[in-house]
Amino acid sequence: MVNSHRRLAASVAVVLFSPATAHAHLVTTGLGPFYDGIGHLLASPDDLVPVLAMALLAGLSGRRAGRLTLFVLPLAWAVGGLAGYWLHDPLLRGTPAVVSFLALGILIALGRQLPSGLVATLAAALGMVHGWLNGAALAAGGREALGLAGIAAVTFVLVALVAAAVVSLRKPWMRIVVRVAGSWVAATGLLMLGWSLSGRG
Repeated sequence: MVNSHRRLAASVAVVLFSPATAHAHLVTTGLGPFYDGIGHLLASPDDLVPVLAMALLAGLSGRRAGRLTLFVLPLAWAVGGLAGYWLHDPLLRGTPAVVSFLALGILIALGRQLPSGLVATLAAALGMVHGWLNGAALAAGGREALGLAGIAAVTFVLVALVAAAVVSLRKPWMRIVVRVAGSWVAATGLLMLGWSLSGRG
């Protein structure tokens, strides 16, 4: 059982780290780079939905998984973002958002309580890849790296709120609602995949 979870974690991590394009909707709030980073995450579904989905998955997997994700995801996002910012090159090609939507959506829909180590690994992979793309986009747009701190900060807050809310759910039907939300995330990923394969994305 543990080995199968490890194989699943490795497979998802490889897919998440597969080449992808740097695409980011840089937001200008007029309040400075830190708040621009906050605005970016909240205005970019490609990043926001995976963060929320990761928080849902962590919450379904228990308190320890939630606590690990709370710190691992923002930290990995910041580290990946700084790497992408300093190298000024996305290096990655493809569609990380589609993979994030599909992988996390399916795992949530399955409703299994995953080992906390596996959840933390997924959070680290997600944060590194999306952070890298954000950092590369900030560098390409001539923005300050401080925007990454804003992204990491709002990620921390969102994970804290969402994961804690899911952990507190006790009634079976409430957890089913979370699983349904995961299926919607996966379905959105499939639509995005179809759109990109059609050449329109």
